[in-house]
Amino acid sequence: MARSQPQPTKTKADKASALQVERLHKGYAQSMEITKVLADEKSKFQHIRIFDTVANGRVMTLDDIVQITSRDESAYADMLTHLPMLEHGKVERVMIVGGGDLSIADEALKHKGVKEVVLVDIDGDVIRLCKKLFGGVNAKAFKDKRMTVEVADAFEYLGRKSSKNRFDLIIADRPDPVGPGKALFGETFYDRVKGALKPGGYATFQTGVPFYQPWEITEALQELARFFPSCGLYLTVVPTYIGGFMALSWATKGGKPLGTEKGIKRAAKAFKKARLKTEYYNPAVHAAAFALPNWIAKLVP
Repeated sequence: MARSQPQPTKTKADKASALQVERLHKGYAQSMEITKVLADEKSKFQHIRIFDTVANGRVMTLDDIVQITSRDESAYADMLTHLPMLEHGKVERVMIVGGGDLSIADEALKHKGVKEVVLVDIDGDVIRLCKKLFGGVNAKAFKDKRMTVEVADAFEYLGRKSSKNRFDLIIADRPDPVGPGKALFGETFYDRVKGALKPGGYATFQTGVPFYQPWEITEALQELARFFPSCGLYLTVVPTYIGGFMALSWATKGGKPLGTEKGIKRAAKAFKKARLKTEYYNPAVHAAAFALPNWIAKLVP
């Protein structure tokens, strides 16, 4: 699970009170009471911490920014994955940009028609630690023969000849737009995503928390519209991604727009037929995700 957030003014783990304090927005913060620290390492790219908490289960932070918690990961992973897959109806090949915790991969692999899931994350240490410490989320994915994990630069991977017109779905679980993560934002990235999609394929992206980052929706959709004939927005709610609604954007390479009445009905039938076991997603939530509050709808260009 990844977050596109502004850099915190000051974020720290308070050892005296055993609190993880995250300050992402001026004048606002969240804290978690830690019961046990399980990993505390600095990789080539970032500071990785995994710890258990009183209220939010097991948590991973990268550079002290919350990426995943075992308690609410489904609200993020389910909606980036099942919603486009069920409306598409015939997804066979999936690429995940980032996603080293494998929570999204785990959801994609629940679909029996999937032949291949390729996860490309630049930080092998994140993958290693999550395999060891987030087994409740990803153990099945790591054992699945359809799963391929590539420790590589996803931007470079998307540009390979072997990626051309290869995937039915690309899910961008990208990190913050700093350091190596900068390459996963902007027009060049979207152009490469388009090139790697099959005709009729979809791409989904996390697009920030509109309550604190309203500009992200407008900017992302304007950029996507330059490359894709159809794109749009839907919502989820991830409690530890502070700010209420989280915006998820989508784009398609010649497929039908997501969220139409026919698409929602088609997804509901597919969900029932597939007998998927999900923690967050269901057909009613799918339909409701496209109902935008007025103040969010105004941000859509």
